[in-house]
Amino acid sequence: MATRQPKGKVVRRLGLNIYGNPKYDKVLTRKPHGPGKEKGSKKRGKLSVYGEQLKEKQKFRFAYGISERQFRNLFKKANKMQGVTGDNMISLMERRFDNTIYRMGFAMSRAQARQMVSHSHFCVNGKPANIPSMLLKVNDVITTKSKKGVEALIRHNLSLATSKGAWLNVNEEALSASVNVLPVATDIHPVGNIQNVVEYYSRNA
Repeated sequence: MATRQPKGKVVRRLGLNIYGNPKYDKVLTRKPHGPGKEKGSKKRGKLSVYGEQLKEKQKFRFAYGISERQFRNLFKKANKMQGVTGDNMISLMERRFDNTIYRMGFAMSRAQARQMVSHSHFCVNGKPANIPSMLLKVNDVITTKSKKGVEALIRHNLSLATSKGAWLNVNEEALSASVNVLPVATDIHPVGNIQNVVEYYSRNA
């Protein structure tokens, strides 16, 4: 797991519901002064540039469920690719198998998608796949193994999904999807400032 910290504490510290679960919206409103602080207590000073960069990095890490080692390696890979490093990082995160299942609407959160992938509920191009960090490519086809319980869960999640990845062609009847194009940063509403993340790793290279 990328982190074992209580999700409520992570949300409160970052000031953003990075997990998407409505119950964490309550965390942000329930304790506006932070844990252990009384109303009227002195506010924290403004974060330094480094502090802001670190905070933005943590937003992406926790949102996508990526360990520090994985995220640093992802930056290195993105930095070697053609194009803008930050945009490349977002594309690589979106191409992860667990995130793709989430973007298909098959899971209510990336954490649930990661669990479903780890339990081998899907195939990629006809072969069982259970590695959440696997990067999908154009023309890859994701299918669901025939298990009534899993199928029922996916159909329930699909009924609640508000949007799907623009780069995916989802077949809700067959519970499958194909990758039409690679995801691009302009199709994504990022959880934070990716340029701050690039600057963080660049200064700590």
